[in-house]
Amino acid sequence: MMTDINFFGVFVDTGLITAMVAGLLLMGLRRLFAATGVYRWVWHPPLLDLSLFALLWFALATAAVHFQDHLVLLLG
Repeated sequence: MMTDINFFGVFVDTGLITAMVAGLLLMGLRRLFAATGVYRWVWHPPLLDLSLFALLWFALATAAVHFQDHLVLLLG
């Protein structure tokens, strides 16, 4: 089970950290999609954004659980 990460004396939940990283990755993907015109071919762009956020968050949370020991050594 994942524990909280001590970030300069403040305990932060790993779910919050992975959600923030997923949000940052989604912002980059949205800019890329807008620049390349991908949104013109999508029926509902906000639905695509929501599903991409969920997939990114799931992938990051799975990677965080898998590499839990390495994250604790790296961040704490």
